[in-house]
Amino acid sequence: MSKLTIEAEVNGRKVSRTTAPYSRLLDFLREDLNLTGTKEGCGAGECGTCSVFVDGKLVKSCLMPAAKAAGTKIETIEGLAVPAELTPVQRAFHKTGASQCGYCIPGMVMAATSALRENPDAGIEEIKERLGGNICRCTGYTKIFEAVEMARAVIAGDMPETALEEDGVEDSYIGANVRRLDAPSKVSGRLKYAADMKMPDMLQLQVLRSPHAHARILSIDTSEAEAMDGVACVITAADVPGNDGFGVFVHDQPIMARGKVRHVGEAVAAVAAEDHVIARQALEKIKVEYETLPGLFDPEDALAPGAPVIHEYAPGNLVKHIPVRKGDVSKGFAEANLILEDDFGTQQVEHAYLEPEAGIAYVDADDTVVVISPSQNITHHRHMLAEIIARPINKVRFIMSPVGGGFGGKEDMIYQGMLALAAMKTHRPVQLNFTREESLIASAKRHPSRVHYKMGLKWNGRITAIEFDMLSDGGAFGMSSEGVMRKAAILSCGPYEVDNLKVDTRAVYTNNTPSGAFRTFGGMQAQFATESMMDMAAEALDMDPFEIRRINMMKIGAKTHTQQTLETASLDRVLNAAEEASRWEKGAPRVRGSERGDLNGPGTRKPCTLGARIKSAGAETSTSERVA
Repeated sequence: MSKLTIEAEVNGRKVSRTTAPYSRLLDFLREDLNLTGTKEGCGAGECGTCSVFVDGKLVKSCLMPAAKAAGTKIETIEGLAVPAELTPVQRAFHKTGASQCGYCIPGMVMAATSALRENPDAGIEEIKERLGGNICRCTGYTKIFEAVEMARAVIAGDMPETALEEDGVEDSYIGANVRRLDAPSKVSGRLKYAADMKMPDMLQLQVLRSPHAHARILSIDTSEAEAMDGVACVITAADVPGNDGFGVFVHDQPIMARGKVRHVGEAVAAVAAEDHVIARQALEKIKVEYETLPGLFDPEDALAPGAPVIHEYAPGNLVKHIPVRKGDVSKGFAEANLILEDDFGTQQVEHAYLEPEAGIAYVDADDTVVVISPSQNITHHRHMLAEIIARPINKVRFIMSPVGGGFGGKEDMIYQGMLALAAMKTHRPVQLNFTREESLIASAKRHPSRVHYKMGLKWNGRITAIEFDMLSDGGAFGMSSEGVMRKAAILSCGPYEVDNLKVDTRAVYTNNTPSGAFRTFGGMQAQFATESMMDMAAEALDMDPFEIRRINMMKIGAKTHTQQTLETASLDRVLNAAEEASRWEKGAPRVRGSERGDLNGPGTRKPCTLGARIKSAGAETSTSERVA
């Protein structure tokens, strides 16, 4: 394939390089000029991590063909300032704590610089508009906007440059505004993430993924791929020398599909080649014969009698059941004046960290297998990999590269094993960089869950009993499901003291994308249901929603759902702060307690329009109708 010669001025230096004719400007900068401060987050012009200046205009380099950059003046994050001499924008990002994981920050700094170059007097709304093409998953944007406003004031002379200097710390760092030590490397683009790292003689790995949700693998023929020029090796499950299986709680996931595939996108084979293009071409030469099997896509179907079995060790497709019992729920419901019952559901959620999965593996001079990746669980990964590749633990090393956003999604070892196998087979460094599409299809998601909730209350708002039943879709592999179900059970009924509880949380196998760790680790699904029920109970009882929470919240001496006695508690302080911050306006006084004789007792009541079932004094009424 003929090469394309690009002559341009990059960061004030004239360069002349050859590149592939299909290269984007992003590829030219990162691969040919090693300017890795410019990141690839999506490859589709949506996230802005690849933003650079071309002839003074901000462009997304993933959308611009390299050929169009010939003869232009290009400025990247590395060209804004020399090390230790950051621009006011970069220093302001450092000052305000605007860089967290840091992966989006080079693009954000470029967009902010563009905004202030084009309009030094830009107001906050214009700043938001001009940064609207850049995405951040960590900061919530507030600190980023503060940084741009601060930089604007310094550049205009309305604020002294000393304002960008670090605040002094007098007696203690506790409670002090202390800057991140790694912020300068992030705002300048010098920090190397896994995809930015280069090693001599390094191969590129690409993965063949299953098009089927559930299928038996009858045969895999890799001979044509292995015969291709530029292909160093092809690996499958047959290359695993040790005990093939990993997972956070149950080791049910093979490095690559062994015997059958369990979800669309599961790795079946991988090719290590001189570049990723050759590797992708080789994937097309691999012949896999499948026998499709019935799939399970609903957790209730997975528990039905006679359902297809996804893992032989779990004939009922149950990953984990966590029960919690406290008191006597039958007695508690019998004492209730009001019983609410409803169902709640949450959906699968993608982590959407800006850094797609990436990693490097190699065998060092001491015959130690080394894996570099943004793993959130490197110690556990190291122990699992040692068993998988049949090496003593002292011959396996994991290095945690900077994590460009994780939120729990990089806790699972879904690709590091493939890298290790390829490095062992080729005796060369091997790198794998996921595309955004691969990240979406192959990484774990937040557990979709369904909760059936039953709550009994007295007229004064005190909860007498709760039944909480959660069914979660664990997807094709166990991953973190056991821990997520445990946390969901422990937090199921919120920060409220309830004497009578019956809690069940279950995760089941399906042929959907695996579910794993995600911020709150099961707490969000549970609390969505509990706090919704608290609001519905407040409405049904004509109570202020903050008041019903104060009546039931745990205090010092309270017993938690798992029978732990609280010796300290600050829930009242938290609730008071939430009420104040939300500027909540209490309604007119309502009739409660002994003044209420029954559901239709005295006092003014607002219609209850929520979807629960209300049971009172033997009668049952749907709250989708007016209760007057």
